[in-house]
Amino acid sequence: MARYDEIGIGYALGRRTDPRWLAPVVDALGAARSVLDVGSGTGSYEPPGRRVVAVEPSAEMIRQRRPGAAPVVRAVAEALPFAAGTFDAALAVLTVHHWPDWRRGLDELRRVAPRQVVLAYDTALHNDFWLVREYVPEVAALERSRPSAAEIADHLGASSVLPLPVPWDFTDGVFPAHWRRPEAYLDPAVRRACSALAQTAPSAVERGMKRLRADLESGRWHADHAELLALPEWDAGFRLMVAAS
Repeated sequence: MARYDEIGIGYALGRRTDPRWLAPVVDALGAARSVLDVGSGTGSYEPPGRRVVAVEPSAEMIRQRRPGAAPVVRAVAEALPFAAGTFDAALAVLTVHHWPDWRRGLDELRRVAPRQVVLAYDTALHNDFWLVREYVPEVAALERSRPSAAEIADHLGASSVLPLPVPWDFTDGVFPAHWRRPEAYLDPAVRRACSALAQTAPSAVERGMKRLRADLESGRWHADHAELLALPEWDAGFRLMVAAS
């Protein structure tokens, strides 16, 4: 069973396309007319105006794809069912950290397309997020087991690496999306949309949420993190990489 068949229920409700990330993703694709979107999920960052084919292993995620989304093939990144050079570009948005053999998956991106566009994140910066440091430190072990953006960029031989900061009112519920809206993490639906929390022991998450709720009620969280409240965006480590093979 694909991982997201278990943790992806209701995913589309919390993970919605944010145009402030879609625009740089589209720009990174350059003049590519045909795009393979690997690990597409519900299709949040499929570029408009291109011929897109999606690859997604999870039946649950495929079920949640919106009407009009690109045609989807159920397959895994490590064994893409396409001939070499089939597409102008291969796109992978926040998916590489889920691939069991991520290096093989990246090699497959290079095999099927001469241009690779990958959005990943710096795991060390994720682990420096206040939610991990102060409330659910158990997440750190999971993040340390995942490939970091620098490793991915090195394996691809990326020609550019662009930081994508997270706006304070970000609409795509990635794990650090609510860095300035801490009360959001008390919502179980928000937590289910974050794989880092969905894959952490429920007892650890509940213990952290109990502590967070208490700190919000007492005002301690706001006192400890007052510097965040005036920031329009924050660098959580997300990096958009472009490589050409």
